Amino acid sequence: MAAPPVVDLPLVDERLAADLANGLAAVEKQLRASVESEDSFVTEASRHLIEAGGKRFRAMLVLLAAQFGNPDAPGVVPGAVVIELTHLATLYHDDVMDEAPVRRGSPSANARWDNTVAILTGDYLFAQASEILADLGPELIRIQAQTFSRLVRGQIRETIGPAEGVDPITHYIQVLADKTGSLIATSGRFGALLAGAPAEVTTRLTDACEAIGVAWQLGDDLIDVAAPTVDSGKTPGTDLREGVQTLPVLYALASDRPEDARLRALLSGPVAEKDVDEALELLRANRAMAEARDELLRWADKAKKALAGLPEIPAREALIGLCDYVVERSG
Repeated sequence: MAAPPVVDLPLVDERLAADLANGLAAVEKQLRASVESEDSFVTEASRHLIEAGGKRFRAMLVLLAAQFGNPDAPGVVPGAVVIELTHLATLYHDDVMDEAPVRRGSPSANARWDNTVAILTGDYLFAQASEILADLGPELIRIQAQTFSRLVRGQIRETIGPAEGVDPITHYIQVLADKTGSLIATSGRFGALLAGAPAEVTTRLTDACEAIGVAWQLGDDLIDVAAPTVDSGKTPGTDLREGVQTLPVLYALASDRPEDARLRALLSGPVAEKDVDEALELLRANRAMAEARDELLRWADKAKKALAGLPEIPAREALIGLCDYVVERSG
């Protein structure tokens, strides 16, 4: 199918900002150490995406969730490392499936080496995550297994498409919840559990983080259509060129209005380069964009409702601010 220094959270509380900065520095140190191997090539391949950067968004959510218990509990930083290793491993595999030449502005592992190296490196990161997880207890191991199951199911569903009779939009949202939302949900859950937060708090954080994950991806869908390159840093219409049916596209394809016929024809498969500008212009003016934005708002509101029942501490305000950021970034 995206940490306070990276995401513009309204961190008005200086202590929280310092805690997150220190926590993320500790995560980064342990993340790099976790992929060290006696084999220099394994270390190089495993560090390839770590050194390419990344937002450490999921690690930040682990640290924020831990604020609702004891944020200095010994398992919090290792838990965040597990989440980041899992996320990075999926990126290695995604790049092979998507035949992606670039990841985070650098050549993807499959482009730098080959598909076999990329797949095996992803497997190695999963193994390293499991080794760390073994010290965090059976409950977290079970949660990780359930999360990984959802990640794979989501990828399978995306690959084969909706079954006959299943609404493509419903199918798409479920794919996002499984592929993106599940690991972000587990980020919040890990942070709360490892910090010893109350059960109700853990449940609310899990639900809120999953909704944030879905909303984030829906925002990416809108950005790919609406945002100029100078603002987003991305080339508009990338998904259209690749034939990826994101939510605005699905809403447009579901339209039976005669005036949308030309747009439906353009979106019926990968859009030819010569037609991308026309497709973008028509899609930007189509009500499908408003419908997709309404869906994004529903998920952001769902996250806010879960967060509203949490203790009133700076971390809650930061998470609510994140919900607003997810909406605002989409334009």
